[in-house]
Amino acid sequence: MSASSAPEVWMRGPLPAYAPALMPIAHALLQAKEDVERVATDVTAEELWQRPGNAASAGYHLQHLAGSLDRLLTYARGESLDEAQLAALAQEGVACVSDPVLVSSVLARIDRALDQVRLTAVEQLNEAREVGRARLPSTVLGLLFHAAEHSARHVGQLTTTLKVVRWLASAEREPNSTSG
Repeated sequence: MSASSAPEVWMRGPLPAYAPALMPIAHALLQAKEDVERVATDVTAEELWQRPGNAASAGYHLQHLAGSLDRLLTYARGESLDEAQLAALAQEGVACVSDPVLVSSVLARIDRALDQVRLTAVEQLNEAREVGRARLPSTVLGLLFHAAEHSARHVGQLTTTLKVVRWLASAEREPNSTSG
């Protein structure tokens, strides 16, 4: 059964490598990975950086998904962002890498996130963590949950943006196909 015809990841049962308290996070990240593979593996550079209706590009959603996942998991480890992470944040939305490189880097970032979730001790989940320069309060669990939820949100926006971009391209090729 292919990933596209299989039930969503959370409906496939337990993931033995993950603590039960962390399994919903792992399910969401695995779903995000499958969805990125499904919708963005064959994306062209032109599709990647179009901004339909001045909305964020699909490329931005991929960059932001990878970057925010990295930043949130850094905070979950109790660490501060480094200069490379801050530089990457400043470049989100800038067409700076090719489509296959961007997609593969997002998939690799999700894999690293899954490793961190798998290795997180349940006893750490309620430990306090600080977020950003403002040092806003959170917990390990709060950051891991938000990392998964935020990733899912941007995969949804990526999917919708690519559908709009591809529909607009097909409407330009076949102008009479959109009239009723």
